[in-house]
Amino acid sequence: MNRIFSGVQPTGNLHLGNYLGAIRNWVALQRDYDCVFCIVDLHALTLPQRRDELRANTREVAAAYIAAGIDPDRCIIFNQAAVSGHSELAWLLGCITPLGWLNRMTQFKEKAGRHRDNAGLGLYAYPVLMAADILLYKATHVPVGEDQKQHLELARDIAGAFNRQYETEFFPLPEPQILGEATRVMSLRDGRVKMSKSDPSEYSRINMTDDADTIALKVRKAKTDPDPLPHEVKGLENRPEAANLVSIYAALAETSREAVLAEFGGKMFSIFKPALSDLAVARLGPIGQEMSHLLKDRGLIDGILHKGSERANEIARHHMAELHDIVGILRP
Repeated sequence: MNRIFSGVQPTGNLHLGNYLGAIRNWVALQRDYDCVFCIVDLHALTLPQRRDELRANTREVAAAYIAAGIDPDRCIIFNQAAVSGHSELAWLLGCITPLGWLNRMTQFKEKAGRHRDNAGLGLYAYPVLMAADILLYKATHVPVGEDQKQHLELARDIAGAFNRQYETEFFPLPEPQILGEATRVMSLRDGRVKMSKSDPSEYSRINMTDDADTIALKVRKAKTDPDPLPHEVKGLENRPEAANLVSIYAALAETSREAVLAEFGGKMFSIFKPALSDLAVARLGPIGQEMSHLLKDRGLIDGILHKGSERANEIARHHMAELHDIVGILRP
């Protein structure tokens, strides 16, 4: 069976973008793929973390996976740092990755900004660790958002470079999967900016743990324009906030933007927003409630992560043993 690998950083405040862009799609994929879903805590360390918050956020992501419908008996759910093969393979792959490839990564340029010389090596080498995450399990498919496509292309390049250097076909070239509407959910305050947990405004995002009243308030306060919704998708051009809300509705309803506009085209946001609010509450409300229930039992979450790390380590150790032989590393 083909294998899926994907992960979310445990940096707190999982939001609607995480759900629609990633987690919701994973629930469907588990029916047809061997799935490995990771909480990528090593990646989170590219920015300063408080250790207690990192642990709490790791458990929150695990709870979100399960509450959204990912079955820990069917899928592997674990935190990245619990499997040492991620770090070891990142070093092996880093040794064959040209600096020129990393210099082209736009996300490093965006995050490092003008302070590039002061950025940590971890932020620069982030894409190599991401490649190791995927390739350690010989994943064949990776669900990614638009902003991660470049990193996945690099993972494919690194896999190909390794295979050529060692004259092997050990690593498959993972294929991207970009699924459904609203794969890139934008801020509720600025439709030109991606929804982010780092945005200082709580009204810019809907968190997965928000209650019904909070969700309704945030949708009501979402930025819009004064015009009615168009009847056709092309009418959303140059209307970023309207386009974002229509895409969110389509994704939550598991339909198309065309279908949404067929129902709401010509209507004002005073009519559309309450409908969107009701839909968001219906979809996210039960998930938030289940997350709260799960997080009250820390032992349950830790047990699921421990079991998942054992299953992940079993695969990783087998693959790393093969890699040691390919590379020529002497093993005791």
